[in-house]
Formats: sequence, structure tokens, C-alpha cells
Amino acid sequence: MAKWLPRGAVRRWSLWLLERLPMPTPRLPEGVTVTVRQLDGTSATVRVIRGPGDARARPVVLWIHGGGYVIGSAKQDDLVCARIALRLGAVVVSVDYRLASRHPFPAPLDDCVAAWELIHREAPALGVDPTRSIIVGQSAGGGLAAGLVLRLADGGRPLPRLQVLVYPMLDDRTVLRQIEGRHHRVWDRGSNAIGWSKYLGRAPGGADVSEYAAAARRVDLRGLPPTWLGVGTLDLFHDEDVDYAARLAAAGVPVELELVPGAYHGFDIVAPRARVSQGFVESQLKAMEGALAGG
Repeated sequence: MAKWLPRGAVRRWSLWLLERLPMPTPRLPEGVTVTVRQLDGTSATVRVIRGPGDARARPVVLWIHGGGYVIGSAKQDDLVCARIALRLGAVVVSVDYRLASRHPFPAPLDDCVAAWELIHREAPALGVDPTRSIIVGQSAGGGLAAGLVLRLADGGRPLPRLQVLVYPMLDDRTVLRQIEGRHHRVWDRGSNAIGWSKYLGRAPGGADVSEYAAAARRVDLRGLPPTWLGVGTLDLFHDEDVDYAARLAAAGVPVELELVPGAYHGFDIVAPRARVSQGFVESQLKAMEGALAGG
């Protein structure tokens, strides 16, 4: 697919520019509103996205954007979040976490924890029912989502009904592996090394990297919430993602693994109208609907 795409979106010479590119404001469906809330104890914010409707408590989706831990913002996903809000009748809380170039681990993850705490602390004001919650993360956001769920489980805090990990960035040790990467697009070994180095604040692959930073390092995966995980076969993260899904299943966690033959990293963003992209997104939405319909 799309051989014309660059192999790596992030290079050391381009990171400064990518961090500063203005984010376009998408045109949202009629009746969808976006409000911004400050998170306690951090400079980070959340974007609260909801569709029209009555004041009843709605399900809530915590959305965590991608960008290799070093680029992007919550605003980039406003349209995606709006569509989720309309489809599920939910409120979507999208975390604008601090980026790792200036705020390495655990700062971005702390921001996600703060967003989860906001949802539970101010549920009536937000108009949400936190017992009907889902955590969704895309790429680096998927790594943050997985790390967040581990922190919640270890702290005895409420867990979501479902974690949705969209080609998640889970394992810093992938940087050290010799992987044939001529088919990798958008995110390759070079980009991966930069992202992980910035996030960890040091070279990736060391023996003492926190499992909250790199969820693939977690040995005991028992007791985690049901999981939807999707990745393409030509994604740099394919092997680490498939392994994580298999270990979740072996630990007794219900897992739905969506593998997309021939798909590169972020294919659904690059080609959103392609049938394969629409099917990929639809699989996520159906999993979310099923989780919210359950007990």
C-alpha cells in the first residue's frame, strides 16, 4: 500500500518544525460542541466533545492521540472524536498531554491519569456515567492507554469496560531489533528511536525501563480489562502488538485482535475513505458498542 509515502515521519532535523506546525480546525458535524478543561496539577488540558441530546449521564470515552510521544495534539482528532460521540451517544474526553520533547515520562502518562481522575471526580458536571467508560489510544496514544490501564489496575482504581489499542507503541526494545523495514511507511526505525529516546529521556532498551512507559515489558497481565487491538501487517509495531495481544489472552483477558494485511502504520489516517480503513474503524466502533451494551 502507498509506496510513495515516506518511511519515517519524524527525523531529528524535522522534529522542531513538526512540533510547531499549526493544527487546522476541522469542521465538526452540526450540534457537536467542544469545550476545553484544565487538568489539575499540570499545564495539560482536555477537550470535552459531545453531541446534541438531553442531560442524561452518557457513556464516556477517554481518547489519547498519537504522534510518537513527540508531535501532535488532541485537536487533530476532534473530528474522529465527534464521530465517536455521535455513534455511541457518548462524551469523549480527549487528552492534550504534554509532549515528550520537553516533558519526558512520566509527565505524558501523568496527564492521562489526571484526565481519568477528572472524569470520575466531576462526572455529574461532565454529564457522564464513569461506570460505562472506554479508554482508546492510537499509536503512541495506544502506548499511553496501555500504561494508564496498568497504573489503574495496580492502584486499585476503576477500570474501563474496554481498552482500545490502535497500532499501539508498546515496546522500546523494538528500537534494538534488526527488522527488515523496507515496507514500513510513516513510522520506521529512525522515527521510533527518536520517539522512544525523547519519551524515556535516555536511550531505549535499557534494563530498568518502567512497564508503565513500555507496557510490553509487563510480565503479569492478569486482571486487565477486555481489549481490542488492531495493527497492519506492514506496521513496525506488528510483532510487539501481536505478542502483547497473545499474552493478554494467555492471562485470561478477553482480546479481539484485528490484523490488516498489507497495511502500514496510520493507514486509516492517510487513506480514511479506503474500504480497508473504514472496516478497521468500524471494527473498533462495534467493539465499543458491545462493551457499553454489556453489564
